[in-house]
Amino acid sequence: MRFTLSSTALSSRLQTLARVINSKNSLSILESFLFEVHNHQLNITASDSENVMQSTIQLDECDGEGNFAVTNRTILDAVKELPEQPLSFEIDIDALTIKIIYQNGLYNFTAQNADEYPHVQTITNGATVVTIGSAVLNNSITRSIFATAQDELRPVMNGIYFDLTSESLAIVASDGHKLVRNKNFSITSETPASFILPKKPANLLKNVLGKEGDDVVIKFDNRNAEISFTDGSLSCRLIEGRYPNYNSVIPQENPNQLTIDRKSLLSALRRIIPFASESSQLIRFHIEIGKLELSSEDIDFSTSAKESIICDYNGKPMNIGFKGSSLSEILSNLDSNEVIIQLSDPSRAGIIVPASQPENEDVLMLIMPMLLND
Repeated sequence: MRFTLSSTALSSRLQTLARVINSKNSLSILESFLFEVHNHQLNITASDSENVMQSTIQLDECDGEGNFAVTNRTILDAVKELPEQPLSFEIDIDALTIKIIYQNGLYNFTAQNADEYPHVQTITNGATVVTIGSAVLNNSITRSIFATAQDELRPVMNGIYFDLTSESLAIVASDGHKLVRNKNFSITSETPASFILPKKPANLLKNVLGKEGDDVVIKFDNRNAEISFTDGSLSCRLIEGRYPNYNSVIPQENPNQLTIDRKSLLSALRRIIPFASESSQLIRFHIEIGKLELSSEDIDFSTSAKESIICDYNGKPMNIGFKGSSLSEILSNLDSNEVIIQLSDPSRAGIIVPASQPENEDVLMLIMPMLLND
């Protein structure tokens, strides 16, 4: 069997797929990529037994069909240093040998039997299907993933929750201290459905999804999801369990509203945080009409910092404390020029929203307050 393809196309796909492969595997074959050549296409698969990612490349030339597996380090190292050029593969399926011919040389190495490679779990017939724009899904995952937990006792908090209702598709993440909710009103379903996507497949999707307008199709049941996108797909095991009622922690009455330049606030936070207590990272907000004063201190090391920023504030004067690193992460994952911080009182969560929402979306981030020792 012979086929020819672009070295750059192969290298970029392999580097993306390599993120699926674990450093230690229960099956030695999972250290390899599965190559399947059919209908003038090369389909490459990588798996860690829970996540299976596939990518398809159109072949320039092809003579014959067949399947074989290749150790990931061997093929990655072989092609990543090559400049853009055609690569010719010559495969002997029976002898399990591979020859790759490039402009100034060739590689010879052994293949592995493709039959040993595990099969993808198929989704049941009663699966729910959701179609979402690639850029929208990419942005929602990117905005949310930082807020997921690392909690062995509550594994449901370790993933991103997709909540499909008759009103919207909400994509949610929370670690109990901060929460992100992305609502998309253009995606609805008369039959409510939901799933929790683990962090690893979420990160894989973030790296592979384009910023273009292509659609992504998500097919899921109680245990597995199959996500199809341009040039490939990802099948993964879902986190089982019931996600907490995230809407119940979002305060509805927030009469105190602060509108401020996002980058100015983020820069001030970064200057103030190093002077806060390393254990608590407490940043004190003193808000009054037209002014926000940020302050931090570490009594143990006799350090403190204070900075004032001009803002637009409607509400009563307030002192409230937030964890600096959490607030900094929230502001870093919003992309509007200005943000609105909505507050009820110093004991209740603060809500942070972009001053201008994306089209057909409602992005909301929430941060729990910290106790001030006044």
